[in-house]
Amino acid sequence: MRAARFHSFGAPDVLVIEDVDRPQPGPGEALVRIRAAAIQPFDSRVRSGRLMPNLTLPVTTGNEFAGMVESLGPETAGPAAGTPVAGRRTFGAVAEYVVVPVGDLAVIPAGVSFAEAATLSGTAQTADTAVESLGIGVGDTLLIQGAAGGIGSFATQLAIARGARVIGTGSPANIDYLRALGATPLTPGPDLPRRIAEVAPDGLTAILDCVGGETLDQSLTLGVPRDRIASLGDLGRVAELGLRSVEGLRDGVRLARLLDLAAQGKLLATVRSTYPINDIVAAHRELDTGHGRGKIVIAID
Repeated sequence: MRAARFHSFGAPDVLVIEDVDRPQPGPGEALVRIRAAAIQPFDSRVRSGRLMPNLTLPVTTGNEFAGMVESLGPETAGPAAGTPVAGRRTFGAVAEYVVVPVGDLAVIPAGVSFAEAATLSGTAQTADTAVESLGIGVGDTLLIQGAAGGIGSFATQLAIARGARVIGTGSPANIDYLRALGATPLTPGPDLPRRIAEVAPDGLTAILDCVGGETLDQSLTLGVPRDRIASLGDLGRVAELGLRSVEGLRDGVRLARLLDLAAQGKLLATVRSTYPINDIVAAHRELDTGHGRGKIVIAID
């Protein structure tokens, strides 16, 4: 089977398409024929060596996928062959087949495409656990730094559904998009604290940082207790800064709930671009720009 792999850390062109053995499902597992995989900044950080530098190589990139059940492992109950499913697995998703525990799969409902389901399988689950970990609810005013990206756009919608007000930062090109999601949009910049005070005179109650670096540093000056600040853009600093860690089980149960929301039109999954698997290098080059709304999807025929 074809798989997008890297044998050394570096720029996007370390990625190559190789023929590797098709995996076989064991007890409690399913073999899934992948139709779409979504990529995210995590994939870039791992590929470049900035995250998990001691990882044993080679690695098949990708963590989020959607496709059709091909077969089940021995003595395993689960979705029948031919059932459309989505799921996540740490590495191995940008390939023609993947093996995953059946408990991590959810059936894709009618009206949700493979591409949309792939973006929900990992990123939407991460956003859901972040909103949950921060205890977001009615009366909260949540700032999401980087609200137009994959995690940010899902977190915006999920927080609003819980009754919170969301202020979301994004580039000028994404202001209308953020407003359509229900957020109060603001562009980033050194005067952001002043503009936040203008639109939220009573202050913020929580912050979700999806950017990291200087953006996280700025977030720490906004008067929010650190146990109500979470960062997914700078994971290495969470413990040292005393921030809220994002915790929560990501499995087929959570994913099924999110897919159902998407099928009902209550959770928008934005696919900003789609590349065939043979163009994985170009897809990662776009990913490395750090710009754009929603998710990049890899189509696997």
